[in-house]
Amino acid sequence: METTKVDCIERLAPTVEQATEEALNIMGVTKDKVRITVLDEGSKGVFLGIGSRPAKVRVEMKPSPVEAVKEFLREVTLAMGLTVNIEMIMKEKFLNVNLTGENMGILIGKRGQTLDALQYITNLAVGRHGELNMNVVIDTENYRRRRRDTLETLAKTIARKVRDRRESVKLEPMTRFERHVIHTVLQYDKQVKTSSDGSEPYRYVVISPK
Repeated sequence: METTKVDCIERLAPTVEQATEEALNIMGVTKDKVRITVLDEGSKGVFLGIGSRPAKVRVEMKPSPVEAVKEFLREVTLAMGLTVNIEMIMKEKFLNVNLTGENMGILIGKRGQTLDALQYITNLAVGRHGELNMNVVIDTENYRRRRRDTLETLAKTIARKVRDRRESVKLEPMTRFERHVIHTVLQYDKQVKTSSDGSEPYRYVVISPK
């Protein structure tokens, strides 16, 4: 017999703890997977249970990190007055999000600053769901690809200067994704090495001679 998945349930019991435990058993999940709202803490009554009232809780499933990202981005873009289509593909530890619609230049901003800010706060939202190992990369109109090409050229140019001058070069602050591009481009270079320094959102890459 096929069972129906329960995403939300309200439960009555003598105590909040009992009501919560019963709801979790029915849903077949652990406490960390749900949101618990106490609707009524209940009352034991004044004498021999007279006037007692059961506790009541609502237990509902938390959205998955991917669903949370989609919900978060939809709310933020609507607040900006934009209606966007959201496409998401998970690749290794990166959740690649592509936004399409009208007036996407508003989302990109000057030198991608608005897009970077949106990406940064989205990753903070993901962190609240406990998915610290999942990095969200947001793109629109192939801006990231164009930016990747620019960063690859920059990495090779700076690496050449480091090899010639034998001096380290500190790059401008970059997002985690952008730093990843620099590290990846130069990871097999036998004469230079890369490292990240600083604190978010001002973390940057240093290219140094080996």
